[in-house]
Amino acid sequence: MDAFIGEIRLMPYNFAPKYWAQCLGQLLPIQQNTALFSIIGNYYGGDGRITFALPNLAGATAIGAGSGAGLSDYSLGEMVGVSSLALQPQELPAHTHTVTGSILTVAETGTSNDPSVGYLALSASEEYGETVGNADMALNCVSGGPTSVAGGNAPHDNMMPYLTLNYCICLQGIFPQRP
Repeated sequence: MDAFIGEIRLMPYNFAPKYWAQCLGQLLPIQQNTALFSIIGNYYGGDGRITFALPNLAGATAIGAGSGAGLSDYSLGEMVGVSSLALQPQELPAHTHTVTGSILTVAETGTSNDPSVGYLALSASEEYGETVGNADMALNCVSGGPTSVAGGNAPHDNMMPYLTLNYCICLQGIFPQRP
């Protein structure tokens, strides 16, 4: 299998074939890997004098470098994204919740004008006894605050479905010619 030095392939096994290394971000000595270093430099880490790092694709997926219309700009070697996150209220779509309600009353004569002792009732007529005045409802007795908080602010998985394979990079092979 001819491969270009620096080429990355997905492998279905738990090891890197001969002349390949798993892409786990490990540091390699430049002096022993000059061809690979001349291609990828220290985009993925290392000091660029003695060592350079291989890309770390453990738990990550690759995206193309650059930008396009309406897309973010990503630089070669840049690591972005998180595997889990907690949504903040400002990240939820704008929406409303309506509340409807009713006042419960009874159709019987009341004996008190204080509605806190039970349901609102009809005023008694003078012909059967002492008149009980109308009940006064306090203004602003229902507030507009939240009845309960939605969500628990706990992080949730932020990953698409995935199948775990090994990304491997070619250490020795055909040197790719620059255009």
